[in-house]
Formats: sequence, C-alpha cells, structure tokens
Amino acid sequence: VASFLYHQEKMNVLVEPDVHDIFARIPGYGFVQTFYTQDTSDLHERVDFVTCLGGDGVILHASNLFRTSVPPVVSFNLGSLGFLTSHNFEGFRQDMRAVIHGNNTLGVYITLRMRLRCVIFRNGKAMPGKVFDVLNEVVVDRGSNPYLSKIECYEHNHLITKVQGDGVIVATPTGSTAYSTAAGGSMVHPNVPCMLFTPICPHSLSFRPVILPDSARLELKIPDDARSNAWVSFDGKRRQQLSRGDSVHISMSEHPLPTVNKSDQTGDWFRSLIRCLNWNERLDQKAL
Repeated sequence: VASFLYHQEKMNVLVEPDVHDIFARIPGYGFVQTFYTQDTSDLHERVDFVTCLGGDGVILHASNLFRTSVPPVVSFNLGSLGFLTSHNFEGFRQDMRAVIHGNNTLGVYITLRMRLRCVIFRNGKAMPGKVFDVLNEVVVDRGSNPYLSKIECYEHNHLITKVQGDGVIVATPTGSTAYSTAAGGSMVHPNVPCMLFTPICPHSLSFRPVILPDSARLELKIPDDARSNAWVSFDGKRRQQLSRGDSVHISMSEHPLPTVNKSDQTGDWFRSLIRCLNWNERLDQKAL
C-alpha cells in the first residue's frame, strides 16, 4: 500500500512510529515518514486521508489519534468481524484511486460518524488530561466489585434516573451495533443524530434502553452513598477508576469521524448488519 501510494500516486506516506520502525528495516522504503504520537494536535493539517488496514479496532485507534478534526478514513477489512471496514483489501488500488481522483467524476460517499466528548470531573472540576473523544461508547460499570453499581444520571443538570445494576453504556449510532446491541440496545443508522442510553443488567424489570437527541448533555455520577467505586472505559480502553463523588460529563463532539463508503451510506450499513450479525436471516416461506 505504501509503495503504491508513493510511487504510483505520488503521495507522501506517514505511518505510526511502531510501523515506521518496521519500515526502517526494509530496504527501499526510506520514503516512509512518521509523526510523534505525544503531540498529534496538528496531525489533521498534515494528512489528507487515513488508510486503515485491519478490523474495527484499527478505526477506533485512528479516531483516538485525532483529538480535533479528522481526515476521511478509508478502511480495508483484514480483521475478524469488520463491521466498519466495508472495503475488501484485494481491491485496494481501485478504491484508493476512487478516493484520490474521484469515482467516474461522481466522487465517493462519506459517512460522518458522530463522536462523544467525555470529561472526568472530580470535586466539581474537570481533571487535567482527562478528556476523551469516543467513536463507539463510554461505559461506567462496577468492575470487580461485588456490589451493584449505583450511578446517578443527569441530563442538563436534572436527575433523570439512577442505574442500579452492572453499569450503563452511552453509545453513538456507530457504537449502537457493538456493546450496546449485546446489552439489548437498538441498532441505529450512523446518520441518525442521537445518543443511546443502555443499562447493563439492571436490577429492574422496567429499565428499558432509550435513545436521546444529540443535543443531550449527560452526567454519570457516582454518589457519595454508593457502596463502592466504579470504573469507566472509553471505546473499551483507557480504563480508570471513578471514586465516590466523581462524574463523567458526556456530550456530542464537534468533530465527527468521516469514513469513506464502499457504495453508499445505507447500503454499506445493511450489508454489514447481514454479513456480520446475520440480521433477519431466515429461510423463505414457500408458496401455497
């Protein structure tokens, strides 16, 4: 891929430092450049588009590299599931040319995938360096504690409910087909501007998942009378403890992640539902 982009398409190629170390040991790849992962604040100004080779986790990783604006992401499926990776690697040259030059002058379709901006608060103040942009979901759970989680949930500073169970998921439409679906949440097309509020094993017969508008501003707080601390994770990583009184503030990020579609926005999504989750697979009813 790097050789194709540099020699045939005359483009500069940047890779992550770990990958650059591998390229450095291969003769003839001195043209490959890298960047510092410690400071990626201006990376979006140097990059025209991002190529991901792998599974869905690589796209989540790419999202984490860009804290502000994100260039278009074209992803090729080399993973096990590949719900978000709609391009087959065998046709990468044709798909790359479509992104760079346009597809028969029609261009390519882009899905703007909403992200969530999450900030951890302690003693009523935002903690330095505890700001996260997530593409799939933020999860607050009980971890290894033997007690139920007790999580107060606020929307625009108004208490809406208390979660008493294993925890709660706040997911984007992109993340709706991941952990949230496994916990009983709806599957939502990525173009729908919303947040999914999905409890994890709630100790209640009436606690159903709900969908909130993208204008919602949520706060998940561990109350002072909770029996134990809780844990929070962002896209399944950067897991850390929340003490009593700590909270996570969640709102829509100003910077979505644009992904390049193989065909179009809706067609790619339904094909992924059927291919990865066997959505509505059933033998046809026979005629009378």
